[in-house]
Amino acid sequence: MNVVEKILAQASGRKTVEPGEIVIANVDRLIMHDLSGYLTSGVFDKQVGGAVRYPDRIVMVFDHHFSPPTEQQAKVLESNRAWAREHGIHLFDCGSGNIHHVLVRRGLVKPGMIVVGSDSHTPVHGTVGALAVALGNDSHAGTVLPYGKAWFKVPHTVRIELSGTPQPGTSARDIALWLVAKIGEGALNYAAVEFAGPYVKQLEFWDRWLFPLLCVDLGAKCSFVEPDEATEAYLRTLPGEMPAVFPRSDGGEAAEVLRFDVGEVDPQVACPPTVGNVKSVASVAGKPVGWAELGGHGGGRLEDIRVAAAMLKDRKVHPSVRFNIVPSSREVFAEAAGEGLVLQLHEAGATWFPPSTGSNQAINMGAMAPGEAMISTHSRNFPGRNGSPEAEMYLASAASVAAAAVTGVLTDPREARA
Repeated sequence: MNVVEKILAQASGRKTVEPGEIVIANVDRLIMHDLSGYLTSGVFDKQVGGAVRYPDRIVMVFDHHFSPPTEQQAKVLESNRAWAREHGIHLFDCGSGNIHHVLVRRGLVKPGMIVVGSDSHTPVHGTVGALAVALGNDSHAGTVLPYGKAWFKVPHTVRIELSGTPQPGTSARDIALWLVAKIGEGALNYAAVEFAGPYVKQLEFWDRWLFPLLCVDLGAKCSFVEPDEATEAYLRTLPGEMPAVFPRSDGGEAAEVLRFDVGEVDPQVACPPTVGNVKSVASVAGKPVGWAELGGHGGGRLEDIRVAAAMLKDRKVHPSVRFNIVPSSREVFAEAAGEGLVLQLHEAGATWFPPSTGSNQAINMGAMAPGEAMISTHSRNFPGRNGSPEAEMYLASAASVAAAAVTGVLTDPREARA
């Protein structure tokens, strides 16, 4: 069995499981942001009632309404705070960071766990070696909160093996976007996607993170990178105890193996209207942008901030661009401050926002008017997601975002550095 199958077998009290079987498994962690938490708590209180079975397993992070601009949104947060106090669940209030980064940085997700959440990017925790899936709010209210369990259909596995050496200037985010276009949106329906191969093996933890992040766009149920020495080394820097045994594959065959050479990939950008509309940055260079943002589930990492600082060294943000930087967690902001990057980017013209999910859905920041364009490290670019449906969102690496912030137009970051 592979990692996903072993986790499901252990959590359901079985020796083995096979793709297609239905199992009822114990859930180790339920994660909710302020929007899903409000909906889930409402269903639980009105239709289920009683006590939360394992409150220590539940985590809520305020990362969307991180600075509520209306009375109605403020009431949502107050309701969530009262519900969290009533049931004794973990609550990370405004300014803590992006939901998924907070969970990892606080040591609340470990290898071998089953993690469920309403956010569609919950499978990103497969980077840790967890089985992480997105479930609906009603499932959380009906089975996870009162019983600590959920049912799962064991997914078939598709292994994506990446090899080769990237071109100079090509990042892991470029390769992840390129894969979505190469494989096709929705092409791996209900699969467990394993990212493997020599290219993945040599990546640092937070660059590996960028691949399971996009598995939902492939239609997959979950995704994972098999835990190894690099995983363990990073996780040992975080709070909490390590599991005695990491889940490891025993060599079970994947239903399908897809192999790609990353050496052919140059800097990429996902153009409107979907994540799969990916082109080389060079092919769309010159498109004016008014907004550039580091943030979201795939951005705001310390690695991204360092890239931006290098790009803007001895330079200023273009006068037609608003360059917003949203740290993924309080820890990242502290690290960036300690390295002098906060002041450097501030003096270059960037604007810092509280650790959060940033302009995701334009709830607190980043709403665009018709005709405006933004380039960001976010994970979604659907029309209307950040304001007007006539605005445009481009998704790219931190280097491409910073290059556009300097030039005012979509720019191949290799050219901007020249």
